[in-house]
Amino acid sequence: MARWTKFYLVRIEFLGFRYCGWQTQPGVKTVEEMINKTFKFIFKHDGFKVLGSGRTDAKVSADDFAFELFLNESINIPTMLKDLNHNLPFDIRVKTMEEVDAKFNIIQNPKIKEYHYYFSYGEKSHPFNAPHIINFEQELDIPKMQEAVKVYEGTHNFKRFACKPTEHTIFEREIINASIEKNTRYLGEHVSENTHVFKVKSKGFLRYQVRLMMAALIDVGSGVYSIDDLKNILIEYNKEPMKHNAPSSGLNLHQINF
Repeated sequence: MARWTKFYLVRIEFLGFRYCGWQTQPGVKTVEEMINKTFKFIFKHDGFKVLGSGRTDAKVSADDFAFELFLNESINIPTMLKDLNHNLPFDIRVKTMEEVDAKFNIIQNPKIKEYHYYFSYGEKSHPFNAPHIINFEQELDIPKMQEAVKVYEGTHNFKRFACKPTEHTIFEREIINASIEKNTRYLGEHVSENTHVFKVKSKGFLRYQVRLMMAALIDVGSGVYSIDDLKNILIEYNKEPMKHNAPSSGLNLHQINF
């Protein structure tokens, strides 16, 4: 194993619609794969390592994803930023790069993540919205959903909101805040007035947790669940897992704070 001497924290943003998530996987296109190919082209060697701050699902986008770059050589940061953005695909952009010390651990370092999930309801929306906004064709009671989303806040056992957990999975998670707000980001003739965003912030999420939480809120808004039903799902955490998962392309990793 290489003994790395230089360490850099890199923040990127990307549109995830073409990718099968962050992590490199055989036979599919991923964001990490594009990052590695671009570094290899710039460096003219593969004597480096990239480690992401976590994973994203297929088609999930990010305003703020971070990875650590391990090297045995110094780099000129402004030049590297220019080279990366010149050579990366059009749907991936590097925002910042900073040198960190050997003690920094991108996986273990405490961090807070904020996810945004954009959705609309009613008449089927324009296809141009597909990479960003999921359309639910049924009518939704937004005020009821805005009341229900507050049920998630605080510390709960989210076992029923986890996909393929292991024996070591920690199900108790704290939701720092959660809300449903009117969309103010995606505007224009193609975007429905009935577009909203589910915002949720925590120190850590389970696999598919945000999408499962979103799906449950849609069920509240459409009358499948009451707000008390949602409360009981959290209380009765040992019952069968939630099976209704919201589509991935509406999800955006909005911010990571270390």
